Amino acid sequence: MISTAVKSRVQTQASRQVIRLARYVGHGLVGTQLGLRLGCAEVVLNKQQIAASRPFSTTHTNQLRDFFPAKDTPHIQTTKPAWPHHGYTMEEMLAVEPAHRKPRNFSDWAAWKIVRFARYWMDKATGMGRDQQVDKKHPTTSVVAEKPLTEAQWLVRFVFLESIAGVPGMVAGMLRHLSSLRRMKRDNGWIETLLEESYNERMHLLTFMKICEPGWFMKLMIIGAQGVFFNALFVMYLLRPQVVHRFVGYLEEEAVHTYTRAIREIEHGHLPKWSDPKFQIPDIAIGYWNMPEGGRTMKNLILYIRADEAGHRGVNHTLGNLNQKEDPNPFVSTFKDREVPNPTLKAAGYERSDVI
Repeated sequence: MISTAVKSRVQTQASRQVIRLARYVGHGLVGTQLGLRLGCAEVVLNKQQIAASRPFSTTHTNQLRDFFPAKDTPHIQTTKPAWPHHGYTMEEMLAVEPAHRKPRNFSDWAAWKIVRFARYWMDKATGMGRDQQVDKKHPTTSVVAEKPLTEAQWLVRFVFLESIAGVPGMVAGMLRHLSSLRRMKRDNGWIETLLEESYNERMHLLTFMKICEPGWFMKLMIIGAQGVFFNALFVMYLLRPQVVHRFVGYLEEEAVHTYTRAIREIEHGHLPKWSDPKFQIPDIAIGYWNMPEGGRTMKNLILYIRADEAGHRGVNHTLGNLNQKEDPNPFVSTFKDREVPNPTLKAAGYERSDVI
């Protein structure tokens, strides 16, 4: 049982969080990126253990629901992923590093600044203090801070990031699909890659949803952010698709940075619940990434997800360099004199002259 004094402190802390959120939402645009009310704000090893207090929380851990429980049907046993994951070696995953492609023109610079603006307000919304921030001169490559984030803060960031990251690939794939129909021409492999990217990001989200449960406020904020984000990308992709790909490349740079820092903090013992050998990885992750026995840890799960984000980073920076109407997608093409390029380890993407 929680004492009256503890309950009072919890209520006071919750009130402060609500006040902070109200201040942020009052800034207009912030409402699309903020308001991260999340019921997964603390992960425990045993679901029967009740967390005393969790920021942005509406649901006790012992009341965590299964968002998509397995349903028994008369004939269907399982449903496999539409796009099975191609897998990585441990060497490939460990070789991924944070990196940044420097803007080379005004559109690159604008895309980069929009991403950094969104990152600034996300840090504010998730309660990241100054001592938890990294070197501002190297925001996308530096992963060392005075104070680590908690499991709660990481899950808030993971869920919100993945709920937004699954939008661009779907928008771009849909518009290119419709364009192919109108023009009655092949798309040369772009649609499949873009839709698979969107699917992959959604699998990241579904994995984290097995660990945590968003509160109603976060759900509302995701709806608002998704509405603004989808429509903005829709219009921009019609006008300047290469700018959208550059924007997504920069967004994925942030994702690689986020997951790299999380891995580092696990390695340094700052996230003990995720380092505990009793911590169980969701079955959906084990099946999707084909995680081997003995390697089903939270660190390895994040290594897989980081490698995915690094691939999206390289793909979108490359697509942003190509002729949007005529060039084939180099990542699904057969080359005359070389192997298919590997975007996971090409942080700045390939130049057009390198792949076309």
